[in-house]
Amino acid sequence: MSAIVVYIDQLDAPGKLSTTAHQLLTLARAAGEPVAVVAGPASPELLSELGAYGVARVLHSEQPELGQFLVAPKADLVAQAAAAVSASAVLLDNSAAGKEIAARVGVALNAGVITDAVSVAVDGGTLLAHKSVLAGSWTVEARAASAVSVISVKAHAVEAAPAPEAAVPAIESVDVAFAPASLGARVVSRTPRAASGRPELEDARIVVAGGRGVDGDFTPIEELADVLGAAVGASRAATDAGWISHASQVGQTGKKVSPQLYISVGISGAIQQKAGMQTSKLIVAVNKDAESPIFEIADFGIVGDLFKVLPQAVEEIKRRKA
Repeated sequence: MSAIVVYIDQLDAPGKLSTTAHQLLTLARAAGEPVAVVAGPASPELLSELGAYGVARVLHSEQPELGQFLVAPKADLVAQAAAAVSASAVLLDNSAAGKEIAARVGVALNAGVITDAVSVAVDGGTLLAHKSVLAGSWTVEARAASAVSVISVKAHAVEAAPAPEAAVPAIESVDVAFAPASLGARVVSRTPRAASGRPELEDARIVVAGGRGVDGDFTPIEELADVLGAAVGASRAATDAGWISHASQVGQTGKKVSPQLYISVGISGAIQQKAGMQTSKLIVAVNKDAESPIFEIADFGIVGDLFKVLPQAVEEIKRRKA
């Protein structure tokens, strides 16, 4: 079976695999032999979890350059590890960092790069990616014509599942030869983002997003998100107004999400917003304007005042949980 490399970042949260990593490993196992490339420490807990997902080979590096600079040294690690195992594909998450690593690895390996994949299938021994393009107007199939495919995959492209039989990973240390240009921009300080207790937006299975209609008050959005265990998102209009951090922006110029459930509240559904969320599995829209474009793609729609609808939903969910 061909080696499928999955990049695992352990620099910020060592010892724990993200939800997206579980999904990528499940996908890699279906396509070939998953090989984990780990930046940072490979703890016994991490190795056990990797083994549970069928990883028999782990390449890792704890060289300080991986954390002291921007993403370029991580791309060097992934490219050199993929070359060492003769990988047929490299899988990464679809975050901004993941897509930049994908681009750099593609250049290093002379490989075709596919980003923003909403689903990936194995076809004839190669990986076939589905993408939502042109602001969500079309869905296309893409396949790299090169010997190696580099694909960044949105969260929830596949249901994560442990391997039928756990593997015992063999660990190998990688001594990365960093390119001089990769060490051109050093990280001089880090400011941790305040913890909200909610899941990360791009990893969340449920997203509740608010727009101009909240009129500066995200309290109903946050209350509904908390009872659902959801992440909070926002339209560009809401983030530009300063009502919520730009880190929560969903859309063409924000984050692209594809959760199991996306609840759009007080968002008109302009094409720029649709481009970031319309690959969600189930879309529920709440808007007082019955002609709002968001209802064109919503699976369920509620025409009403969000400040009346959402509190009722929260109370009903709490009652059913009791």
